[in-house]
Amino acid sequence: MKSDLPSRLTCGIFDHLDDDGRDVARQYEDRLKLAEACDSLGFYAYHLAEHHCSPHGRGPSPNLFLSSVAQRTQKLRFGPLVLLLNLYHPLRAFEEICMLDQLSGGRLELGIGRGSQPIEWGYFGISADAAPGRYEEASEILNIALKGHTLSYRGHHFEMSEVPLTLRPHQRPHPPTWIASNRAESAEWAAANGANLACAGPSSAVRNVTDAFRSHRAHNTTADGREPFLGLLRMVVIAQSDQDAHAAAEAAYRRWLENFKFLYERNAIPTPPNLPLTFDAALESELCVVGTPASVRQLLLNQMEQAGANYLLCQLAFGNLPLETSLYTATTIQSEIIPRSG
Repeated sequence: MKSDLPSRLTCGIFDHLDDDGRDVARQYEDRLKLAEACDSLGFYAYHLAEHHCSPHGRGPSPNLFLSSVAQRTQKLRFGPLVLLLNLYHPLRAFEEICMLDQLSGGRLELGIGRGSQPIEWGYFGISADAAPGRYEEASEILNIALKGHTLSYRGHHFEMSEVPLTLRPHQRPHPPTWIASNRAESAEWAAANGANLACAGPSSAVRNVTDAFRSHRAHNTTADGREPFLGLLRMVVIAQSDQDAHAAAEAAYRRWLENFKFLYERNAIPTPPNLPLTFDAALESELCVVGTPASVRQLLLNQMEQAGANYLLCQLAFGNLPLETSLYTATTIQSEIIPRSG
């Protein structure tokens, strides 16, 4: 198979900020320390998911947490992956996006989507039936706002007339955009619109998505002038021995899985069929990549090539992993994986 990987692999951080069982303020501070470390180690960006009313995400307002990331880092880019536009008035979302991009000197990476858990939207009074139309309108309005000086729109869910837009993002014409999806149809949309793509799942399945992206790609770059990213998400734990890595990762995955299932079990809803329900299943499905520096390096590079991805999204902190374990993994990725030779 011909490699689609660049000679220097780009790595970013993905985070749910799921409940680690400790005081939430302590967890926030530990994540900021991890972001600072990743900034100095040369990671590209820190991406934060949005969840509500669930221990699966202690960052229900990603923009609020990311404003702290902006102040604690110098070069690390950051953004929501994804901002749940269903839950925002699009004018408010636009203004917060402008603020974040300006606060950071133009380091925002903007992920948008409607999310995958209708239960969470329901707590805000948004039905599963209304969500697609509401998201479509909100994304259209956001796109208009990022291009113009006044905002007018008339739809089923939103209506605005000659709203003055007194803020602009730092990056022109707008910050790089992202979507998260494992569907070929979404990849085709991202390709046609110059958006970056984040995928999860076995490498062979992700390859179908990245192939769809490449076959439908318009020959244009993203907003910042580079090739679009095709991201592959992996939970990564590295230790000096396989035994230590597996012990830490298995305990952390068990905690993460409990957090993930919380709303499903509370509402008697079946969990997604592709969710690995054991740590062994998580390893087999390639969601988790665990081991020594040498073994993890080879696994990740093989999976990236098979998936046709060019951006490794590392989930370095999940469940109850200690900060020290996450920092060791980050440092090892910087020394063993980022500077790979072609």
